[in-house]
Amino acid sequence: MATEKHKEQAEKKIQCAVITVSDTRTEETDKSGRRIHELLESHGHEACFYSIVTDEQASITNRLNEALAHPEAEAVLINGGTGIADRDITIETVTPRFDKAIVGFGELFRYLSYVEDIGSSAILSRAEAGIIDHKPVFTMPGSSGAVKLAMEKLIIPELPHVVWEATKQRDL
Repeated sequence: MATEKHKEQAEKKIQCAVITVSDTRTEETDKSGRRIHELLESHGHEACFYSIVTDEQASITNRLNEALAHPEAEAVLINGGTGIADRDITIETVTPRFDKAIVGFGELFRYLSYVEDIGSSAILSRAEAGIIDHKPVFTMPGSSGAVKLAMEKLIIPELPHVVWEATKQRDL
């Protein structure tokens, strides 16, 4: 099976940039950011960059640019700002930057949220993922339950594979 072969070729330890988008959280109160760090480490990965930014387009853009430029960061994990409230602008800020969208991430996240967690409230999530400059970028809601679901069911199992696919060069 090609998928299994690709997963075998993929690097096993991935360095990630973690960004929390919130007007109210601090390092002490950022349960979701802490959960991402813990889940990465428990699966052999690391967070090489961490930041909390406000729900402001310029703040999100600047921090995303820093994360993408970080020499060790192979993927970017963003939590918060993915809902439908006026202040939730992560999706409007990040998705226009995608070179390629990973549409299955958002679709599967909402499905799993519906089935395993919050029922029909899953329609309020606008979680998305895509590739920017050959680096996977995942956006997920800011609740610790949503982070746990996204990380354990979707991101962690595929992270090395997604990074490998995003960084391999096409043979011409």
